[in-house]
Amino acid sequence: QFVQEWTGMIVLAADCLFWTKDVEESLRKGGVRGIAAVEERMQAELADIVQLVRGSIGKQVRLILGAMVVLDVHNKDVVSLLIRNECSAPEEFDWNSQLRYYLQVASYDAPWHRKGEEVVMTKMMNASLAYGYEYLGNSMRLVVTPLTDRCYRTLFGALHLSLGGAPEGPAGTGKTETVKDLAKAIAKQCIVFNCSDGL
Repeated sequence: QFVQEWTGMIVLAADCLFWTKDVEESLRKGGVRGIAAVEERMQAELADIVQLVRGSIGKQVRLILGAMVVLDVHNKDVVSLLIRNECSAPEEFDWNSQLRYYLQVASYDAPWHRKGEEVVMTKMMNASLAYGYEYLGNSMRLVVTPLTDRCYRTLFGALHLSLGGAPEGPAGTGKTETVKDLAKAIAKQCIVFNCSDGL
């Protein structure tokens, strides 16, 4: 019902917030065994979402659920990686290198929040960025591969330092889409300029 009443951005951010909280609590309380229980729950939740998609739902809800499935499959793959590598604490690299979402009390005023309010923070490695709350439409998300993760880590660290990034490579390999998807993940506006001399 939550998915059907809220916009895609809110549903996906909440999904990632609860996933981060669930994994970290399970790592702290039960280590590898705790995280195995999370994997089983995630598998059951994915099956429930698939059943919902197969039912009679509206176009917008179907779009939200499609993006949610893409994120949840990646999140389940991350949990499987943690189990395979016997990750037993939230401070370990395998977990720390993932894009994580936290609710934190703001320590400063900003245009989108006041000091003392709870805000969403995104973290990856030792870098953190405030969730931008920029509504970017109800669109699909990019399937995350190990190369996408590496690109996220590099760009996320650069943004944390108030720098930029310039992915380089052959045409059509997903550089622009990766940058746009990272912008969706942290809810920041992303403007693409095509500076090709062929235009």
